[in-house]
Amino acid sequence: MNMTISDSAARYIATMREKQGNPRLMLRVTVLGGGCSGFEYKFDFDDQIHADDVTVEKNGAMAVTDETSLPFLQNAIIDYERNMMGSAIKIKNPNAASSCGCGNSFSTKM
Repeated sequence: MNMTISDSAARYIATMREKQGNPRLMLRVTVLGGGCSGFEYKFDFDDQIHADDVTVEKNGAMAVTDETSLPFLQNAIIDYERNMMGSAIKIKNPNAASSCGCGNSFSTKM
């Protein structure tokens, strides 16, 4: 899989793992139909890996997605951004043709 985790996202995942006191905690990224652009990202923290899951790791931090979401996330970067408006997990996705203002909804080139 070519999905990657940025350094800032890896630090954020590690911080959440420490806060929850769960060394198995991972960021789960799922792509669902819906949102204002056709597809939307859903982010959860999970400590379970399912049979159809694919994982990616950086500096000990892990992210997981399912096989259905995987084609939409090829070559994407999971990032964590902090700015004056707040902080959030963001997906830098080369498969997205467009996205809405919130960044969680996108249309695909596929």
